Amino acid sequence: MVEEVRRARYAVGAVFCVHGAVTGSFATRVPWIQDHAGVSAGQLGLSLAFPALGAALAMPLAARISHRLGTRTALRGLLALWTLALILPSLAPNLLALCGALLVYGATAGMADVAMNALGVEVEHRLKKSIMSGLHGMWSVGALLGSGVGTVAAHLDISAQLHHAVVAVVLTVLGAFACHYVLNLHPTEDEVAPPRFALPPKSALLIGAVGFCAVFAEGASLDWSAIYLEDVLTTSAGVAAAATTGFTLTMAVARIAGDAVVDRFGAVRTVRISGLIATLGGLLVVIAPNPVIAMAGFGLLGLGIAVVVPLAFAAAGHTGPNPSQAIAGVATVTYASGLVAPSIIGGIAQASSLTMSFIVVTALTTGLAFFAGVLRPKPSTAPSAQAG
Repeated sequence: MVEEVRRARYAVGAVFCVHGAVTGSFATRVPWIQDHAGVSAGQLGLSLAFPALGAALAMPLAARISHRLGTRTALRGLLALWTLALILPSLAPNLLALCGALLVYGATAGMADVAMNALGVEVEHRLKKSIMSGLHGMWSVGALLGSGVGTVAAHLDISAQLHHAVVAVVLTVLGAFACHYVLNLHPTEDEVAPPRFALPPKSALLIGAVGFCAVFAEGASLDWSAIYLEDVLTTSAGVAAAATTGFTLTMAVARIAGDAVVDRFGAVRTVRISGLIATLGGLLVVIAPNPVIAMAGFGLLGLGIAVVVPLAFAAAGHTGPNPSQAIAGVATVTYASGLVAPSIIGGIAQASSLTMSFIVVTALTTGLAFFAGVLRPKPSTAPSAQAG
């Protein structure tokens, strides 16, 4: 049994890596997709809201599917839908088709996300030690690998249609192989099936609010860090891009190393310390007199928020008898944060300044330190499921 759980841990890690690789593969070919669909920058921005919308609509279904099919079969199917959905955006010939493709792309992403996080929480519960940060670190590794392959494909002027078709097939095969070794959980005879759609429990909403603060800072930093260095500190495009790279790398490294920190200090204390680090990073960005200080600030922001979302999912998975439903609630809130963050930052910048935008980001990161207590584990609410 112990060996089975350990094997399941590595299998779920591989699933996270595959999931991230799809995102990285898509992100690098957005310019090609924009040109192929013939959409303007504004229209592209509109279409890129549809993945989050699709995810928010579909994520509550993941719990029902897992309950009906069992976790292994459900994850295998949902992950395959997600990897194959990578093909759709590059086929879109116009704005309407692109929005539809991205709606499906987001819906499959969200359902697979909920299913794999629920399994990660169950493995963590059985191992009795933190693994969620490392799993999300594997997602970041997958995203970096996917974006690396995408960068090479773009440099060689390979069409996104061919690139994404090949990558989708490869990732579907790898995902199916990994899913063969995840835990195969089935509901007990007296366990009630979760509803198709339901509001998440209040506890999940509170946890989601913490995740909201972290994802808001993540979205703002990813989309606006380079622009901040160019517009506010008048740096070159190359130096500005390095700020985004540094932010991404600190997040990946912190997530991979985060489980040891969580095991040592606990989830609540880790998030409180992380919130203080992120706040310090935000302050450095706001007061930075030169690019070096600003880049250090963005690096600290990445370091500070890295483990918050993994710990939010882990906490949600222990809030009630249906972990997938609670995780879906937290994921919906965090996805919404990632959706609104870039536009809110832009709106504040338009009305005031980009510096004021990151003052708002810094204020939100302080919430991590103040409200970390909602992540405190509740041992009596472990999920009821049996392996088979």
